[in-house]
Amino acid sequence: MVADPIARLVRELARLPGIGEKTAQRLAFHVLEAGPEQARELAEAVVAVVRDVRCCSSCQTLTERDPCPICTDPGRDPKIICVVEGVPDLLAVERTREFRGRYHVLHGALSPLDGVGPSDLKIKELLLRLERSPTEEVLVATNPNVEGEATALYLQRLLKPLGIRVTRIAQGVPMGGDLEYADQATLARAVAGRREL
Repeated sequence: MVADPIARLVRELARLPGIGEKTAQRLAFHVLEAGPEQARELAEAVVAVVRDVRCCSSCQTLTERDPCPICTDPGRDPKIICVVEGVPDLLAVERTREFRGRYHVLHGALSPLDGVGPSDLKIKELLLRLERSPTEEVLVATNPNVEGEATALYLQRLLKPLGIRVTRIAQGVPMGGDLEYADQATLARAVAGRREL
């Protein structure tokens, strides 16, 4: 028996993260109403991204070109590497326009409860990279949650003996935030990470 094409599209869209049944239905009907040309362009874009995008052999970001544009940019400092959990984190740091080094994407964070250990992340690739090219600093920019902190601590213990400076992104009260509403851990980090004015 052939599945109803609309139901199949809804089912496939609902498998995407953050897309529930109702949103999947709205998207499916939008595709139908948009017409065959837009549906074809969407389908071709999905096929092209799966076919053409791969991990950069140096930093492990997702890219169409290997090595990626960031790794080949001569204006970036190759001696400073910012380690992030995923590509969205890399893009967030890039949007700040503050970091001019290079990146390394782990594709996750340590999470023993979920069965994610060091061998499941791109840590081996980071170590090989550090062996091949002189690095002065590794900035660990993992998320400020239990998994991100565990990953940061693991990387610190792994990299310190190599004689590389290991730093962590600052954490604290966000701009526009009120101290009275900040949780105790966030406020404690803000105080501990204070800097000269």
